[in-house]
Amino acid sequence: MKLQRKNRLRALSLGAVAVSGALALTACGSDDNGGKESGNPSTSAKAGSIKCDDAKGQLLADGSSAQKNAIDAWVKAFSQACGVQINYKGGGSGAGVTAFTQGQVAFAGSDSALKPEEVTASKKVCNGGQGIDLPMVGGPIAVGYNVPGVDNLVLDAPTLAKIFDSKITKWNDPAIAALNKGVKLPDLKIQAFHRSDESGTTDNFTKYLIATAPDNWKYSGGKAWQAKGGQSAPQSAGVAQQVKQTSGAIGYFELSYVKDGIKAVSIDTGASKPVAPSSESATTDIAAAKVVGTGKDLSLQLDYKTKAEGAYPITLVTYEIVCDKGNKSDTLPATKAFLRYIAGEDGQKVLSSIGYAPVPDEIIAKVRTTVEGLS
Repeated sequence: MKLQRKNRLRALSLGAVAVSGALALTACGSDDNGGKESGNPSTSAKAGSIKCDDAKGQLLADGSSAQKNAIDAWVKAFSQACGVQINYKGGGSGAGVTAFTQGQVAFAGSDSALKPEEVTASKKVCNGGQGIDLPMVGGPIAVGYNVPGVDNLVLDAPTLAKIFDSKITKWNDPAIAALNKGVKLPDLKIQAFHRSDESGTTDNFTKYLIATAPDNWKYSGGKAWQAKGGQSAPQSAGVAQQVKQTSGAIGYFELSYVKDGIKAVSIDTGASKPVAPSSESATTDIAAAKVVGTGKDLSLQLDYKTKAEGAYPITLVTYEIVCDKGNKSDTLPATKAFLRYIAGEDGQKVLSSIGYAPVPDEIIAKVRTTVEGLS
């Protein structure tokens, strides 16, 4: 009896080891969260969609805070697949372009295309080449607000211009009331927030006001806020935080920041219905964009004056800025692999689920071709 019991315990012990070993092999073989497959570092466990090639080491990048939430999602998947560390600061478009032209980063993100003087500056760090704009992230610039008791709010371009230029200062102003019949608007001071740092989001938001409300917005535009009055905060996250915690506040930032008590304004464009910001309504507008860059540069011209049904007019496209030629040899493989992934079908699919808009097919196809030619 003692011998039988001893043999039975031994068999159970061996069975447990076998099960444990099988689980360990399963864990090493694949990772449903996007980890890289054991023994095959050039593919991701997610259907092998992320091709790492010779990517290694780490990449430094900086720029647009508008795309920060998208970059974070992309970096997580890419780093798990390829083991490359990417440090994206998200300090704003102005900071990103400066860092790029000074040779401090492998690539930069900007919601505005490079200016001629910035292209000239980039030639000093792009050996035999220059910086180019690759549109990678689309999306609406939401006008977020925090007005107690008001769940739906419609504004148009002239009214927005007056609000952000401190010409309309109360939420029950007749101009706002005329656009929101039947809505009980409070006698509450408007607290308008804008970006304190140089920002492509500011550039695109004010381009919309310049194009659609020239009689009410007399400023020349650009990455730096020009109107007097109002309050400021750094990066999109900072503006959103101020709107969230301030009764009567309004500000502009990407749709992914509209949450936790912040609601988004619908825009009266002149179409049959006001248009709310969404991935779909932004894509409808961006699909009409024209490529105006030359050579390998793919900068776009957006239609801020659109009156198309279902097209949200306050949109932006974030560019990844990289050298067309003359990229640093130690970072080029990782840079190409990362850009290839985010421009690819799987990378673009991530965008809609987190409040952004994929770049239209015709344009992203050109981006993919350009990425493959980077040297």
